[in-house]
Amino acid sequence: MGLIEVMIAVLVLSIGFLGVGALLAMSLSTNNSAMARSMATVNSYSILDAMRADLTNAKAGNYNTTVIANACPSASGSLAAFQLNAWCAQLGHDMGAEATTKGTVNCDNVGECTITIEFDDSRAGVGGGKKQQVITKAIL
Repeated sequence: MGLIEVMIAVLVLSIGFLGVGALLAMSLSTNNSAMARSMATVNSYSILDAMRADLTNAKAGNYNTTVIANACPSASGSLAAFQLNAWCAQLGHDMGAEATTKGTVNCDNVGECTITIEFDDSRAGVGGGKKQQVITKAIL
């Protein structure tokens, strides 16, 4: 009789350990998703700071474009082109150099800008979507 009690206790304990393991796996996936959103926010502020340093070109619309992380634009020609190339490379490094990772800059002539970063967040597990967007609006 004592052996059966021990076996039942081991079964209950092993089910508890499986639950803890599942909880840990879910925690890691959601933390990974939160890190991706945080990195998208950091990257949006990065291009905003670059545009603040080059205010004339930003207000002229020279930064208004969409970059794709696996096909960055050329860095030659102007400071805006160099900054967009560096930002694209940073997006690829931080968010994944894939065709689904895109960054869009849209500024008007008074310096009101909208930065949109799209990325694949399917690693988030339950509740995660394949396509996530982080939109940052700022005035230069």
